[in-house]
Amino acid sequence: MAEPSVRDRTLELEYYDGPTLVFHWLTALLVLVLFATSLIWNYVTPHDRVWRPLLESAHVSIGILFAVLILLRIVWRLTGSRRLSAEAGFSGVLSRWMYVVLYMLLAVEAVLGFLIRWSQGEAFTFFGLFAIPAVLQENRPLAHQFEEWHNWVAWAIVILSLGHAGAALVHHYVLKDKVLDRMLVRRRVAEPMR
Repeated sequence: MAEPSVRDRTLELEYYDGPTLVFHWLTALLVLVLFATSLIWNYVTPHDRVWRPLLESAHVSIGILFAVLILLRIVWRLTGSRRLSAEAGFSGVLSRWMYVVLYMLLAVEAVLGFLIRWSQGEAFTFFGLFAIPAVLQENRPLAHQFEEWHNWVAWAIVILSLGHAGAALVHHYVLKDKVLDRMLVRRRVAEPMR
């Protein structure tokens, strides 16, 4: 059996640290939940007097969690996360730009969520436990504009995330490298002794 190349061994041994894994998968989960609640209250239950307010309230509360998560994720990325060696070539450049664009969109989406609520002159409530007061005067046209941008950014995040997931699957099933393994929770493989 042929010994794996240095590049294969390096990729096999490189993995993201625990906090980065948690931030990544929690972000993916919250994006799915936030997108789903928005779609359901807007298209499935738009006039329902019970479900729409419940879904909207859940969306706002989960949005607060999302904003905190994105802030912590960016701080961790800038200060403590493990830096893995970059992929070479066009794929590496595309990957780096995808991360930059996704981080920017996630941060913008969180800010737009707050701006919508505040420009509606409404406080945020977090699962009924506490409220974050409105800091802007009510301005419905501005709230409508923020909401439109919020929706467009949400679709961009979902589309880019699907592309990101698709690229990970191509790496795993077509290129058969260890790129996807770096983001999966698994038993760490120690470097073989010589």
